[in-house]
Amino acid sequence: MPLHSSRGDDLAGIQLVVIGASAGGVEALGVLLQALPAGATAALVAVLHIPHGRPSLLPELYAQRCALPVREAEDKEPVVAGTVYFAAPDYHLQIEPERTFSFSIDGAVNYSLPAIDVTLESAALAYGPAMLGIILTGASADGAAGLAAVRRHGGLAWVQDPQEALAKAMPAAAIARAGADRIWRIKQIAAGLSRLGPRLHANIKDSCD
Repeated sequence: MPLHSSRGDDLAGIQLVVIGASAGGVEALGVLLQALPAGATAALVAVLHIPHGRPSLLPELYAQRCALPVREAEDKEPVVAGTVYFAAPDYHLQIEPERTFSFSIDGAVNYSLPAIDVTLESAALAYGPAMLGIILTGASADGAAGLAAVRRHGGLAWVQDPQEALAKAMPAAAIARAGADRIWRIKQIAAGLSRLGPRLHANIKDSCD
């Protein structure tokens, strides 16, 4: 599978962005969320590895730094454009074919609950070529299989340059297994996401402008 494609930074038609990160991901994700335009017409879902039994304070942490509404995803709710969702701790976050969230308490995947692979694989089935998967810094192989599923279903795949990442294992594993449409430094990924503006067309539930 090629590392790059001619469509690599073309976000026309992207309706969902799923971002996976682990060690070092809080800082990296902060750079990306600050770059999002207020009129973004895609939904964004962030899956970070959260220690078992601890509440997630991530929505509160990022809410003041993001132009979009930021909240924790809830079971059975629809995916809404122009919103940033975080996976809740101690549950796998899946996206159903009708584009609603669902929670699973199946066992840990890659020692993680929530696992990035679970969200990416379900999103790939629901959105196909209308999604972008992004893998950032992390110390496991979680996300590699999910990113491969995204590419198999026609979606875009961006990966943080492992040489820049605080923890290289996760982006390196994603590149080795799935390839990538773009391998970028975090500021390049942020610049790419800044183009998720009203000029794009999205059909999921509601569109924010």
